[in-house]
Amino acid sequence: MTLQREEKTLFKFKMLASAAAIITSASLAFADTWTLNGEASHLAFGSIKKESFGEVHSFSGLSGSVSPDGKVMLEIDLATLDTQIEIRDERMKKHVFNNTPKATVMAEIEMENVSELAVGDSTVVDAYGTVALAGNETEVFTEMFVMRLNEEQVLVTTNGMIMLNLEDFGLTKGIDMLMQIAELPSITRASPVTMRLIFDRTAKEAGLGQKAPQGG
Repeated sequence: MTLQREEKTLFKFKMLASAAAIITSASLAFADTWTLNGEASHLAFGSIKKESFGEVHSFSGLSGSVSPDGKVMLEIDLATLDTQIEIRDERMKKHVFNNTPKATVMAEIEMENVSELAVGDSTVVDAYGTVALAGNETEVFTEMFVMRLNEEQVLVTTNGMIMLNLEDFGLTKGIDMLMQIAELPSITRASPVTMRLIFDRTAKEAGLGQKAPQGG
């Protein structure tokens, strides 16, 4: 009887230890900061010239993070603009972006739904924020698709397209200059934007990135 009681006690201890480990792991995941993996991420935007000729452009210099309370910060290095035409890259940096070094996106999302995702699961979250570019800011609202790729990575993409009105950023004079230089009859003043962002989990404090010990 004594041996059976000891075995039952040991079994209960293991069950409690396992439950504690699961709870601790979930708590640590919620407390972690997520850092943007710039090499695996991509931001693209479109333009239409001559009323019917569409083109896709992109930025490769991306950095940012998501804090435990859902505050999103994204920086875009405008010097990494790629329109597939080098001279156009330089003209846009000079005349449209006014040699501004970066654009920033600040937003907030509900982290509770994200932190509860199991590997392979996905959800759609609302994102509210502002985009700052060339000394001007505009508010944005969009839906973001979020998928937990593994324990250490999350994929975040635009669930649709974000439509930015370039007049909100005071960029119309620069676009007019491009039209004049390239002898174009028109360039649209609304631009669709899409993003594919990969975030890596990083510990908020030393040791938080380690797995909780298993009961034995």
